[in-house]
Amino acid sequence: MTDATAVGAVNTMTARWARAAVADEGTVLAATGVWPLLALLAGGAGGPARQELEDALGVGADRATALGGALLGALDGMDGVDAATGLWTRQDLPIRSAWEAALPPGVRGALTGDSEHDRKELDAWASRCTRGAIAEMPVPLSPATQLVLAGALTVRTAWLQPFRPGWLMPGSGPWRDRSLAGLTRSMDDLDGLRVVPDSPAGPLTLSGVAGGNGLDVHLVLGAEDAPGGEVLEAGIGAVAGRYEGWPGSALPPGAAGPGVQVREVESWDPTPRVTLTTPAFTVQARHDLLRRAELFGLRTAQDTARGHFPGISPAALALSSGEQSMTASFSAEGFWAAAVTAFSMAPGSAPPQRKAKLISVRYDRPFGFLAVHRATGLVLTAGWVTEPEAGADTMW
Repeated sequence: MTDATAVGAVNTMTARWARAAVADEGTVLAATGVWPLLALLAGGAGGPARQELEDALGVGADRATALGGALLGALDGMDGVDAATGLWTRQDLPIRSAWEAALPPGVRGALTGDSEHDRKELDAWASRCTRGAIAEMPVPLSPATQLVLAGALTVRTAWLQPFRPGWLMPGSGPWRDRSLAGLTRSMDDLDGLRVVPDSPAGPLTLSGVAGGNGLDVHLVLGAEDAPGGEVLEAGIGAVAGRYEGWPGSALPPGAAGPGVQVREVESWDPTPRVTLTTPAFTVQARHDLLRRAELFGLRTAQDTARGHFPGISPAALALSSGEQSMTASFSAEGFWAAAVTAFSMAPGSAPPQRKAKLISVRYDRPFGFLAVHRATGLVLTAGWVTEPEAGADTMW
């Protein structure tokens, strides 16, 4: 069972990271792959580094190790989610047994000091744990590297109702007159659509796309002039139910929200319907976590003048790198995402016609997406799409 405290803390980190990371380019990130590793590090940290990690995690270091290990175990138990943890150390580096015992089952390997050999071993682990989606471990190696702690996460789901591939050419906005690989589906469940008229980022439109294994992907569209980071951050709050909104069945005729048009037409079939159109997309990103050291509580831990992790090893250790590599794809059939996060340490110092309600929702300019575990509300991945998949040159 996923701890509600951990879910809330991870989602908070996701929202803060999304706001900071989304700029003019598309990106994808998984705080779910970072938070448990930070929690494990916090349990072995001391001094100011421990306090900074606690502040970033939103929980005390005394609880962090147990929560981090439990979350990794819960993730691996979710249908459609695979999580793995790996620890590699120099053979002459002593590791405290109490800290190692708190790690979830995974790989315990040795660093030989031969960077080429060690690189092959770590890259093979990353590729194996993500089914080839991430080919390289996102960590620099040198003879001075003492320890590598890594996590791999994959998320996959097949839509309960697949999309119909087609052709999309926006008439306005940044994608105007571009041929895109459009995806369309029509549904009679209007309440999978939700419009939030007033969030911290302004109006939002959220379309939930349900997977068959308990995972949902929410597409998030804001106002044309709203910053992407703010839209994605507000979208996380909206999915959690923090802001009042209108379900599709309650939307009035006209322009009811970003990308939403509601019409009432004469029809032989009075069943209300919502038509969702979006481009297919693949987004890739590599994040240097130390560039946002304050967000992740890693500023002091980089200081090589002293050691910061006495609970991990009696040897003085300082953080030398922290990175995440990630990819995510949205297609007619489903959603797939993979992430590898790694930290390394170096020594420190025909009846009559009736009215029918028809709703059209178009994601034809940059938008966000959130992959969410339905039962717990845990945001597994978050991203922003600026370069959708290209379509055919013409409709024919």
